[in-house]
Amino acid sequence: MSQALPFPSVIVMTAGGANPQVMINALKTHWPDLHIIEEQPESKKAVLQRRAKRLGWLTAVGQLATMIASRFGKNVAARRTKNILATYGQSAAVDPSIPIHHVESLNGSECHALIAKLRPKVFFTISCRLLSKDTLAACPCQIINFHAGINPTYRGQMGGYWALVENDAENFGATIHLVDAGTDTGGTLYEKRITPGKGDFIATYPMLMTAASTDMAINAVRDVLAGSIAVRKQSGRSVLRFPPPIWTWLWNGLTKGIW
Repeated sequence: MSQALPFPSVIVMTAGGANPQVMINALKTHWPDLHIIEEQPESKKAVLQRRAKRLGWLTAVGQLATMIASRFGKNVAARRTKNILATYGQSAAVDPSIPIHHVESLNGSECHALIAKLRPKVFFTISCRLLSKDTLAACPCQIINFHAGINPTYRGQMGGYWALVENDAENFGATIHLVDAGTDTGGTLYEKRITPGKGDFIATYPMLMTAASTDMAINAVRDVLAGSIAVRKQSGRSVLRFPPPIWTWLWNGLTKGIW
């Protein structure tokens, strides 16, 4: 374990959850002075309204139905998650020693005040809302993000799922990238391809990617702290992804075995 730096070196910005906690615990082993700024998750109503405005109400409601239906497999997901964590030697247990600063939104004035107070050397975002231009401007250092998908072809959500559906399993993986004003449009620092197991499905793909990617997240933070980041050339078309509506999810599950 590396020694703590004499400044708050890393702040993780997140809306919380098991997947971010895995990444937080891994980063904590290298940067014991790590802090968390945790926002309140967006309400289902707010997410539904935003997607409806962009994609139409039918698709938005269909996407919500998929998320609800996938929860019926929560016991299967819990068993698979336990196996994933054991395989990669990771933990999703909350570490009470890590300072957590609760805010309503990462884009609010309360968060901006915390940023000004804590002034870390790097921000690491995972499972949180898109940062506003004001929040980006308030950050005094580099921001990097963990994305459960290979950019730019699988930006947005459910990148692993769509890679499998599109017969592109070689691009089932995750990306660490710079954060800009777009959705997963910043330059790629690291990417990792992963092979999902037979027990994986839409509810376990993100945990698999997270647990398998802690090493590249650690390397990316180290690069930022050392001032030695190297942006990799991206390939493929840029596509913003969303969760599949229920009819698409069921069709791909029944015809392709991809759940």
